[in-house]
Amino acid sequence: QSTVCEKIMELLGQKEVDHRQRKVLILSQDSFYKVLTAEQKAKALKGQYNFDHPDAFDNDLMHTTLKNIVEGKTVEVPTYDFVTHSRLAETTVVYPADVVLFEGILVFYNQDIRDMFHLRLFVDTDSDVRLSRRVLRDMKRGRDLEQILTQYTTFVKPAFEEFCLPTKKYADVIIPRGVDNMVAINLIVQHIQDILNGDICKWQRGAVNGHGRTYKRPFPEQTESSSVLAAGKRSHLESSSRPH
Repeated sequence: QSTVCEKIMELLGQKEVDHRQRKVLILSQDSFYKVLTAEQKAKALKGQYNFDHPDAFDNDLMHTTLKNIVEGKTVEVPTYDFVTHSRLAETTVVYPADVVLFEGILVFYNQDIRDMFHLRLFVDTDSDVRLSRRVLRDMKRGRDLEQILTQYTTFVKPAFEEFCLPTKKYADVIIPRGVDNMVAINLIVQHIQDILNGDICKWQRGAVNGHGRTYKRPFPEQTESSSVLAAGKRSHLESSSRPH
């Protein structure tokens, strides 16, 4: 989840660093939602559009952007407005960094994108916790409770079970209880510090393009359900949140 990424950034002391100088940055899959047609936007405003389906994302733009980041290029990332369900004209400039935390609900679904990551983390959170956080977040966005719950039962929960949960098998590390699991988060922070110090294990380098990946274990207990946190080239690390 995005909360996990924020905690990692905080522990690494990167949150207060100027964005041009950061060694670690967060990039969200949420930025890559497709531009909606007028009909789709009308459905979205009524809570009748499925933002949790793989087809809701612009995977080509996502892949190209990540590829450019891997190559150390400065990129422009789309800005998405979750209130109006629109991609804004302004973009966010992302400067080269040593480690990229790439978080989202379906970051492991597309194989071309999934194979780019050096380390894949799956944040496993209780379903009741996910729902309560979603309700609080969407109410802050001006949506009424009935619409939020209807959208959750119609789209979010079924999409999670069909598309997100099955990608858990691709994770190298499973983190139960999300940001509450400070043992796991501290281990990930130490791992990132090792990367920044140039102490990268051979299995990480061999993980590019999905080869040589044999390291997989839960941290330090395993529960059911929830989101994704992942890692990849240069190195990308991914997580997951539910934007709609």
